[in-house]
Amino acid sequence: MTDVAAELLGLLDIERLEVDLFRGIGSGGETSKRIYGGQVIAQALAAAYGTVPDRLCHSLHAFFIRPGDPSIPVIYQVDRARDGGSFTTRRVVAIQHGKQILNMSASFHVEEEGWDYQHAMPEVEGPEGLLNRGELRDRWAPHVPEHMRRDFLRPRPIEIREVDPRDLVDPKPESDVNYLWFRMEAAAGASPQLQHILLAYVSDMNLLGSSLRPHGLTWFNGEVMTASLDHSMWFHGPLAFEDWHLYSMDAPFTGGARGFNRGKIYARDGRLVASTAQEGLMRPYKPK
Repeated sequence: MTDVAAELLGLLDIERLEVDLFRGIGSGGETSKRIYGGQVIAQALAAAYGTVPDRLCHSLHAFFIRPGDPSIPVIYQVDRARDGGSFTTRRVVAIQHGKQILNMSASFHVEEEGWDYQHAMPEVEGPEGLLNRGELRDRWAPHVPEHMRRDFLRPRPIEIREVDPRDLVDPKPESDVNYLWFRMEAAAGASPQLQHILLAYVSDMNLLGSSLRPHGLTWFNGEVMTASLDHSMWFHGPLAFEDWHLYSMDAPFTGGARGFNRGKIYARDGRLVASTAQEGLMRPYKPK
């Protein structure tokens, strides 16, 4: 296991302080400037799972309220909203500096039999011939300001390979459809709960970028201020995070300084294992 993979697994192994009170590490993750949204969602799901020992999550719905401060821990309060015969509901509030930074509702379901149907996985290039995220960032590094370069180039625990990576420096308007492959080999043998937590972590990556594509925008070119506003996720079936998964994303609408994004996550064998939806801020940047 690599050091960065061990660091991520430690990041998601939150500390129980009391019966329904947990503490998560704020630093680490994908950025050092603020807490990556997927990290807070994943830790909130871990907190909810800390109170639901016998059922798996089937959906979660979260609102980002304030930016997270990576210099201090995050406190997670779990409200046991309902323990029913088939479904369990939890509400989780993430707190820093005495204020909410995220609140999330999650629902858990007993395993039941039913009818099966899904959309087919898109036919796209496989991950083997694609550049990984580190190799792409090495290409763009000369264009990154020196004070940002170290954070930009530091190793990440999840291997990501974009099917059609955009030029961060000189982006052109493109289709909102966006594909990437991801995996983390160190997840081999992880529990079903941890598999969900890892998937929640990665689900925030590149999703908002779908709504930037038709406008020829990236976070790098200084024309747009972006932030995730809310995030929903549905878990459809078992997964093995150590294997390649395809994240298929699109953005049906942008307007009013917001973009609406959707995602489908497929296992390499074509099974649809999760779906996502997110609205993000897309505010035109106006220098002071």
